Amino acid sequence: MSTIQENSILYLSKQDVIDLGGLSSEPYVKAVTRALMLHAKHDIVQPLKPYLRINEENGHIADRIIAMPAYVGGDVSISGLKWIGSKHDNPAKRNKERASALIILNDPESNYPLAVMEGSLISGMRTAAVTAIGAKYLAKESFRSVSIIGCGVIAKMQITSLLEQFDSIQTIQLFDLNIETAQQLAAQISERFSKVEVRVEDSSEQAVRKAEVLVTATVASSPHIPFEWISKGTFVSNISIMDLHKDVFTQADKVIVDDWDQSNREKKIINQLVLEGQFSREQLHAELGEILIGSKPGREHEDEIIVLNPMGMAIEDISSAAEMYSRAVEQGKGTRLCL
Repeated sequence: MSTIQENSILYLSKQDVIDLGGLSSEPYVKAVTRALMLHAKHDIVQPLKPYLRINEENGHIADRIIAMPAYVGGDVSISGLKWIGSKHDNPAKRNKERASALIILNDPESNYPLAVMEGSLISGMRTAAVTAIGAKYLAKESFRSVSIIGCGVIAKMQITSLLEQFDSIQTIQLFDLNIETAQQLAAQISERFSKVEVRVEDSSEQAVRKAEVLVTATVASSPHIPFEWISKGTFVSNISIMDLHKDVFTQADKVIVDDWDQSNREKKIINQLVLEGQFSREQLHAELGEILIGSKPGREHEDEIIVLNPMGMAIEDISSAAEMYSRAVEQGKGTRLCL
């Protein structure tokens, strides 16, 4: 039996991950906080992620496969890879979610694989955890109003994670170019969180202006939110990266990223500003992990406009997957596959 165990991997399906608590924000907030702190302490290895694009010239920005390898140190000490494919038109054309993913975990002592698991749920929920962690340190205390631009699967994870983590939220404003998508999400959120008022706004400007916490969750390929729409004191979690005009970054009180090298690439807005001489590493306030370990301050004033621009890091996926793997081993979940 021991030989079989040593020469096998544990496979976790999406349902397995759900059964292990994968729809709750708690394990991801724990795992991503750990990863961000280790990042700030330089106890990780994370090569720049390569993008595989078949139609580089004319393809949509969300059409790609990304390989995301990393090692996470500390008490976790595990290596792994997220292999995530995305097509912007999957929902409309193929009746599939926009992104799919697999995560592989490896034992860093032998580099042998330990587990393979469905990764799209983990990927989405760890992204929501980044927003929740950011809100803890960067949003106004006891903020009440959250606006979400884009109302797909990722938006739902963002909202539910925020509502699970913050009791102060009273209103949610939603906007999507497809009003039916926004209405469906509003109905789902209202059914689960009956004490929260959920509104579908007629324009993105209306939603943005009402936000104390603003989350972008679109597949936009060009900016559409100018600085003038953003109210004083707003925390912006720019998870879909391309939604904010350049003036948001140049006029915000603080700009924070998860990882500078990851953020300053691939012709995203920050990289464009750097190439134009309008932004630099010196103008960046902090990487998020630096705020978590206390080496840089978070929010210092009520009226600060603070932008978090997280590219998404492999260490967040690997740390989250390690949390699920640990739970699976403890609870005897998953399926053993022989190598």
